[in-house]
Amino acid sequence: MGVEKDPLAVKFFIAVTYCKHRSFESIRDLLCTEYGEPDRLYGPVPFSWSDYYSDEMGEDLLKYYAVYPFPFKREQLPEIKNFTNELEKKWALEGKRTINLDPGYLARDKLVLASTKDFFHRLYLGRGIYGEVTLHYRRGVFRHFSWSYPDYKESEFQDFLSMARADLVYKLRKEA
Repeated sequence: MGVEKDPLAVKFFIAVTYCKHRSFESIRDLLCTEYGEPDRLYGPVPFSWSDYYSDEMGEDLLKYYAVYPFPFKREQLPEIKNFTNELEKKWALEGKRTINLDPGYLARDKLVLASTKDFFHRLYLGRGIYGEVTLHYRRGVFRHFSWSYPDYKESEFQDFLSMARADLVYKLRKEA
């Protein structure tokens, strides 16, 4: 019989896609006010993997990724996703988003992203939010799934995430 126990702490993660007339600094400052300074930051990089956001947000989009200080409680994810959805609405122009915020968390063994959309590979977390394991870590590398977004499959992003994971593992060992 299994024994219930609290999960290990994780790090807060967010991916930010934004249109060119929103400044990186203003978005970053807003998130720093809410979550503190990121431990690690990757980007901004051109959003070139898809035209999914083009109709709503325009062309020439940029994206960056941030990992925030340890610890973060997994059960906070639905509340944070709803908060980031409100920020997207607040920053919209003429009913169209200018920013897309994808919060999640980095654990030793996976990267989880929050979504409002249900699908076979997502589990309901509460408050209208689902969780998706986007990447998993095994034998020293992050591995993707068929549903993982193209940018999450890129080696440069996975190198960034591996460094953030190393920070997390170090802190977990230090606290054990």
